[in-house]
This record gives sequence, structure tokens and C-alpha cells, in this order.
Amino acid sequence: MKVDGKISKWSTTELIEEARRHEKAGYDGLWASESSHDPFLPLLLAAEHTERLEVGTAIAVAFARSPMQLAYTAHDLQTYSGGRFTLGLGSQIKPHIERRFSMPWSHPAPRMREFISAMHATWAAWNDGAELDFRGDFYTHTLMPPFFSPPPVPQGPPKVFLAAVGEAMTRVAGEVADGMLAHGFTTERYLREVTLPTLERGLTASGRTRSDFSISHLLLTATGRTEEEMARAIDGTRRQIAFYGSTPAYRGVLERHGWGDLGDELNALSKSSRDDRWHAMGTLIDDEVLNAFAVVAEPERVAAEIRRRFDGVVDRVSFYTAYDIDGAVWEPIVRELREPRPSW
Repeated sequence: MKVDGKISKWSTTELIEEARRHEKAGYDGLWASESSHDPFLPLLLAAEHTERLEVGTAIAVAFARSPMQLAYTAHDLQTYSGGRFTLGLGSQIKPHIERRFSMPWSHPAPRMREFISAMHATWAAWNDGAELDFRGDFYTHTLMPPFFSPPPVPQGPPKVFLAAVGEAMTRVAGEVADGMLAHGFTTERYLREVTLPTLERGLTASGRTRSDFSISHLLLTATGRTEEEMARAIDGTRRQIAFYGSTPAYRGVLERHGWGDLGDELNALSKSSRDDRWHAMGTLIDDEVLNAFAVVAEPERVAAEIRRRFDGVVDRVSFYTAYDIDGAVWEPIVRELREPRPSW
């Protein structure tokens, strides 16, 4: 199982040190997210100052940009990194696309299918000399003079991973992407009963199999070396689960477990005028819900618990921590996860 880290430093010196530290600790990749920073610029530094570490976005907001714009950015990062870049995309939700990015919103799953297909058509024009003639319902790209065509990437185009929770977007991932970014608000049961069968339908439609595809799981993990650290980790994780659970778009995961009413309660509380509503929401996450969404274990048990629940389900994992913890805690866990399992 591959293990990825997440960029958390934003000054030049600290970011370079963080990338080098992850590579030395044995991580396979380092991802940047699009929240309060651009997700692409730090990856250039991370790639420059490492040798084997893969770099990627988890996620970049697709609908805040055009397919052509992202095709250029991803093509260049793939070139600069020597073929180590993965473009992880997400759709975001309507209010952010319209009100934060001032971009149009429409039919996210069909539009994402077309978005990724348009990028592949563009990369084929640059890498293989194919004529650019992409015509869709949402995007049209038919002009690519030689002056605007970058040189081919020796390692080929970057891989595209798509963030998905619902069945429609999961099927799109299987149809047109190279991998899927499983949301932190998911469970082993949901992955096995909903995600994998839906993904298989998409892969079948594209003439591929599960071996042609990679699933990366951003896994909620609560751990600590002392009772105080464990308590803080569990409290932060409960609140994070409650936050996601209050979002109607993720209700399907709760419903799979028969917890739809919990989603309604969390949503109503999130919209209330209570000053303590975020704390109160966390108290609604009991131990059963907590352990369904998160791996809760002391550091020496984390790797074994991840393997027990997710071996054969996901191909790579990263730790989602809604609390502060010393990064050194993860290093032995990373080493254990990357070791081959005994065949006996």
C-alpha cells in the first residue's frame, strides 16, 4: 500500500524541508490541496527538491478553470517533475463555483466526464501530434496552432485522479480517470458496497479493469502517544465527521449505515444560531459512527488496523488528522504500511 503525505507548510524554506522529510521518511507522494492556497505552485518546489517523491493535487477545483488552462498547468508540472505529477480533481459544490469563483455551475458528473476527456484530447495533440477537435456539450477545443503547442513530455501525460463520493461521479472516475480520490467522509462498508461496484461499471464501460486503476483514500485517523493526545485526536475527529455529516451531498454515506436521521440533525444544528453548535454537533457522533469513519488506535496499532480494513480495497492512503500531532508519529506507520505482507 502506498502512503502519501500532505503539504502543510507554505514558506519556501519550510516547504522544501517538509518535502525532503517526507521523501526521507519513505512516503510515496506529497499532495497539495486547494483551500487557502494555490495547489500547484508548492508542488514545483517539492518536485525540484526531491528525487523520487510523487507530487499531486488533492484536490484542484476543476470547474474554477477551463480544461485547456488545466491541461497546460498539468503538462508543465509533469515536465518539471520528470513524470512524477498526478492531477487530482474535484468538482466542489455549487455555492463555491458560482459565488467564490464566479464560474458557471451545471450537471457536475457529465461536465466532469467531458472536462477530463477534453484534457486528454489536448494532451494527445501535444504528445502524439493528433489533431485537436474536441466538441462537447460543455466544452469545445478545436484550435491548437504549433506556436501554442508545448513539446511532448517524455514520460507521457500526467495521471488524472478524480474525487468522488456519489455514484454518478464515481462512475465517471471509472470511465475517464486513472484513479479515484476517496473522500475522508466514507467508510469501509460504503467503499465495498457502493464505491467498488459503481467503479467497476465505469471501468467496464471504458474497457478497463480494476488493475488499470488506483484508489487513494484520505483516511480519518485518530491516534496519539498519550491519553491526552488520544482524547484530543478523538474529539477533533468527531467534530470533523459531524461537519461533513451536516452536508446534504454526503447523506448517502450515512444512509448506507441507517444513519440518515443523524444527517438531518447535524444539518439543522449547523444552521442554528447556537454559539456552541460546532461543539454540540461533535457530541452527536457516538463511538459506533466514529469507528465507522475513522481508524482510532494507538500509533503501534494504526498500520495493522488500516490493513485489516482496507487491504484489497484501496491502493494508497493518506492520513486525515483534524488535530495537531507531531509528524514523527507517522514515520513507523508509513514504513509498516509499505512493507510487503508475508505470503504465509
